[in-house]
Amino acid sequence: MARTFLFVLDSFGVGGAPDAATYGDEGADTLGHIAEFCAAGAGDRAGLREGPLSLPNMSELGLMHIARSASGRFPAGMPVPEKVYGIYGAATEISRGKDTPSGHWEIAGTPVSFDWGYFPTEGDAFPQEFIEALCREADVPGILGNCHASGTEIIARLGEDHIRTGRPICYTSSDSVFQVAAHEVHFGLDRLLAFCRLARGLLDPYNIGRVIARPFIGQSASSFQRTGNRRDFSVLPPEPTLLDRLIQHGRHVHAVGKIGDIFAHQGISRVIKANGNEALMDASLSAIDEAEDGDLVFTNFVDFDMIYGHRRDVPGYAAALEAFDARLPEVHKKLKPGDLVVLTADHGCDPTWRGTDHTRERVPVIAYGPGIRSRSIGVRRSYADIGESIARHLGIPTGPHGRSFL
Repeated sequence: MARTFLFVLDSFGVGGAPDAATYGDEGADTLGHIAEFCAAGAGDRAGLREGPLSLPNMSELGLMHIARSASGRFPAGMPVPEKVYGIYGAATEISRGKDTPSGHWEIAGTPVSFDWGYFPTEGDAFPQEFIEALCREADVPGILGNCHASGTEIIARLGEDHIRTGRPICYTSSDSVFQVAAHEVHFGLDRLLAFCRLARGLLDPYNIGRVIARPFIGQSASSFQRTGNRRDFSVLPPEPTLLDRLIQHGRHVHAVGKIGDIFAHQGISRVIKANGNEALMDASLSAIDEAEDGDLVFTNFVDFDMIYGHRRDVPGYAAALEAFDARLPEVHKKLKPGDLVVLTADHGCDPTWRGTDHTRERVPVIAYGPGIRSRSIGVRRSYADIGESIARHLGIPTGPHGRSFL
């Protein structure tokens, strides 16, 4: 028997998506552009980091070669190791979207072959009949926002009005998402979650992928802060995923961070909550200690996307990558014979790109563990190859959408 530890570095794309132009993202490259900015000194921040991007552990696992295979060049300013340990390659997304559920479901062997519903960018974002029904059933006097917006910006702009009026702040992005920001104290966290559950049901006819609760605290625009009590309400995947298949074969799936929410808590044995990349790594290390033969530990490291990618913070993103890389030896020390670690991403979010949305990119695929022979697996045609490789490693039948690289 064997175990697998699947870590998704949320939004850590490596460029090169062949259909990037369709999404307005031709040339986007999260890793490549962060490295380029850092090499030019534009990734320096006093007290945080300085100099070229330094990811020695992931580089020795093939990251530099992955970047070249995905986008045609090595990242600027980063040394290329003489020897690579483990399996390395890139994967191309075939799902119709560049969002979190599409990416994660495809990683788990279930690509999204349908089109999500999206809200218009001009005028009011949300249908009037939906808003009227939601406010009526939730017993709120109305909403604020009703537009495309950055979450931190709209909270700063409308947070004080929200506290005064009791109207939740509702907004969206280029993803298939309905987001609700509300004050944890003045509006109430439980009330916010109940409001989002109502919205989830009312939005099903519109084929909207996620409803996200975005609680915050503070008393003024200068002090508002989002808390770690975010909650995603996702639709169910369109067919059984790797997670469901593992449960059916008597295995356990340990979902760390927002993985449970992404899969609508289907195919999950245990949910482990943690807030922030450092806490998520701590929780993952503890889950590794507790995982039994045949188990999957599945973690999403959300800070790369939520805090740094969307906010177009190059130094912050670079520092977060370096901090993650520095902790990989802690994972190495816990591995037993038969264990497999997989590092990947669900989409891009190039912090040098225009706007604040995700970017269509290929993602890295790194797989290693005791006894794993180093080799390139090239560019995979689908993220689903990751899930089917894990299925094979854990000894369950593979699914129809991907091909194992093991």
